[in-house]
Amino acid sequence: MIEFIQNVKTRNETLFYYGLVCLAFSIVFLILSRLTTTQVYNVSACYKPFKFAFSTFLFSWAMAWYCHYLPNFNIQLFNWTVIILLGFEIVYIAVQAGRGQLSHYNVEAPFYSFLYSMMAIAASVVTLYTAYVGLLFFTNDFSDLPNYYVWAIRLGIFIFVIFSFQGFVMGSKLTHTIGGPDGGPGIPILNWSTKYGDPRIAHFIGMHALQVLPLLSFFLLKNTKATILVSILYGLLAVWTLVEALKGRAIFKKNFPQNNETVYRNE
Repeated sequence: MIEFIQNVKTRNETLFYYGLVCLAFSIVFLILSRLTTTQVYNVSACYKPFKFAFSTFLFSWAMAWYCHYLPNFNIQLFNWTVIILLGFEIVYIAVQAGRGQLSHYNVEAPFYSFLYSMMAIAASVVTLYTAYVGLLFFTNDFSDLPNYYVWAIRLGIFIFVIFSFQGFVMGSKLTHTIGGPDGGPGIPILNWSTKYGDPRIAHFIGMHALQVLPLLSFFLLKNTKATILVSILYGLLAVWTLVEALKGRAIFKKNFPQNNETVYRNE
């Protein structure tokens, strides 16, 4: 693990430190979730910035690792695009959480609607830039890397991009719950609905193909055909969870304990 961390720093020091900052923020938000009583959708308001900060940490380190392989790639432009745009998202989500207010789906006032639109644009630009990185992995030769590993990166990025844009399914509906209201019973921390359809599950599974598939291929599968097959099955899993969500069906139906702290600001 120490060797891996040192390699990430060597490959891309900028995204390495940015990822560390996001990791630190995610830990702070998780701690605050136990110390504060402000809620959003009947759970701690700090859960959402925790999830976004931790996800950005994983994304930053993964892309720091992969982009190192690309020849003649303007890595500094990519780095600062990620830092500025995803940093804006985390800061706005954190500020709104501290106020007990919605960040996503908040169109109650023109200013909030504008910032929500800016978040969508920021996420889209980073996703499109990542799609470009994926295209470079298809068009360049990586003869010094195992073929199965290259295919895992290609397919991991491809699935990531598809399910990043799947976020517009929720954005168009201004809700992350299908078949019922937001804020119902859900699993701990992630708060995926245990009663209704929840497209966030597919969003999560698809986006983390970016890390899961290359790790599986490099350390376990070590075979191109197996990598492609597992990638297809992984993508189908994400598609299945999305279809179930759109039908209003819960994937996790167990009644997990709910946080019943007082809602200081009702959204």
